[in-house]
Amino acid sequence: MELRLYDTLTREKRTFVPLDPGNVRMYVCGPTVYDFAHIGNARPVIVFDVLFRLLRHLYGSDHVTYVRNITDVDDKINDRAARDFPGLPLNEAIRKVTEVTEKQFHDDVDALGCLRPTVEPRATDFVLPRADGKADMVTLIRQLIARGHAYEAGGEVLFDTQSMPDYGALSGRKLDEQQAGARVAVDAHKKHPTDFVLWKLSSDDEPGWESPWGRGRPGWHIECSAMSAAYLGDVFDIHGGGLDLIFPHHENEIAQSRCAHGTSVMANYWMHNGFLQVEGEKMSKSLGNFVTIRELLADWPGEVLRLNMLKTHYRSPIDWTLKGLEESARTLDDWYWVAADIKGEQPSRAVVETLLDDLNTPQMIAALHGLRNKAASGDEHDRGQFAASLRLLGFLSESAAEWNGRKQQASGIDAKQIDGLIADRTAARARKDFKESDRIRDELAALGVVIRDSKEGTTWEIAR
Repeated sequence: MELRLYDTLTREKRTFVPLDPGNVRMYVCGPTVYDFAHIGNARPVIVFDVLFRLLRHLYGSDHVTYVRNITDVDDKINDRAARDFPGLPLNEAIRKVTEVTEKQFHDDVDALGCLRPTVEPRATDFVLPRADGKADMVTLIRQLIARGHAYEAGGEVLFDTQSMPDYGALSGRKLDEQQAGARVAVDAHKKHPTDFVLWKLSSDDEPGWESPWGRGRPGWHIECSAMSAAYLGDVFDIHGGGLDLIFPHHENEIAQSRCAHGTSVMANYWMHNGFLQVEGEKMSKSLGNFVTIRELLADWPGEVLRLNMLKTHYRSPIDWTLKGLEESARTLDDWYWVAADIKGEQPSRAVVETLLDDLNTPQMIAALHGLRNKAASGDEHDRGQFAASLRLLGFLSESAAEWNGRKQQASGIDAKQIDGLIADRTAARARKDFKESDRIRDELAALGVVIRDSKEGTTWEIAR
């Protein structure tokens, strides 16, 4: 079996060959921590968590390094800090904001069943040269200036896009087609409209670091170039993120990293997930359909959100709907009933093979449904494979009792009352009083309870 991934740079599905099978390396752009993450932010987190899990399965959990950064220097963070902590010095206020919002993010994505990355660096720890010698932003900028790829102008340090002949290859944008105008903000001190900021000066009320170019702060793109190099090296295997990051962020990361290190590539595979809509419309606060992960978790278990996200292939646009969530919840209710308390060691080959085809999660879910049917009527081996496959994918984090208990609590149903009714129904069936048995079944249905009879006995769950 070989893993094949769609590479945005070459625009084709390619067989994945790691630089070093003993240390497979992946970098994914992480959150800017200034507020609660919205459901669109959850998509790359879930998608690349599935890839991380698959790589660990293929190469061994100790042989995969996954880096996802935390951006903790940004104008939105500055605004939030000044608003929430007006009496504190800005740097202290920023730290308070980012510590709180980073914890919120971790709590949310943990609930979605996502593994923590191997390393999760904060941008502010990689601005200045470090005692451990790991890559940093100031040193990268110095290297770019020394190699003739950057220049100082107007109080800034800018990357010279004309110094890189194939700039624009990832997004397919050619320099000579990008003229000054409405689509590109042009400053008089730029050599070319597409030149971008590596370092900018800070005012007294903005965070800043002392540098060779004065007190200032880094541009957005240089952060990821430094943090990826710090933990993964000048060239690594996979770089991921949302489709919206292809240009300018990832395009500019490639330019900085390649030109600073003198390499022909930054990462060997570039992967991007598609956009998310809500009920057929672009998510926005003005439309009133802007929804955070935290808000959804108040109404749905995290695994429901996870399954709902994976029903659509990661490169396709996804329409996030209430109907889809309800369907996902019913599916998980059934999976928990079949497999939650089963021990299983080896996932199904059929499920793994669907993921090897560019993370084809819709086909994966179809394979899981087939496994479910075998498990429900099969032997311990079939049930074990089904359970192991679900756990590989980040499901079945709870026992069946915990899963049902959550639903009971949410619905306000008295479990003792239900157990009593089921015992009465079992007794009625034993004495062949089927009229009473049917009456109790109807009473349970009216309470929103679904019962399942099997040779092991009768179980029940809350109807969604």
